[in-house]
Amino acid sequence: MPKIVFLPHQDLCPDGAVVEAETGESILDAALRSGIEIEHACEKSCACTTCHCVVREGFDSLVESTEDEDDMLDKAWGLEPESRLGCQARVADEDLVVEIPRYTINHAREH
Repeated sequence: MPKIVFLPHQDLCPDGAVVEAETGESILDAALRSGIEIEHACEKSCACTTCHCVVREGFDSLVESTEDEDDMLDKAWGLEPESRLGCQARVADEDLVVEIPRYTINHAREH
């Protein structure tokens, strides 16, 4: 079973976390299931950038992003070449190291 290492994030997981993920599960779903409350304002429909993350290791194991995801990522704060939307990036058989950016462009939080 692949693992996702979430690097420390001041608010969401100050000590970082290691999470087991199911193959085919999204990075966002694995995080939420493990108590890492990454924002997801569009209910995981690839319509915002609040679940933007940067895949520091294992990026090439992910299925390529779609044109819709790339269009949304263009609006993300702190975009990097290894950026993905957590709701769209699905875990393959390789472990991942993921960084959650400090900021999003979201102005309101649903919860």
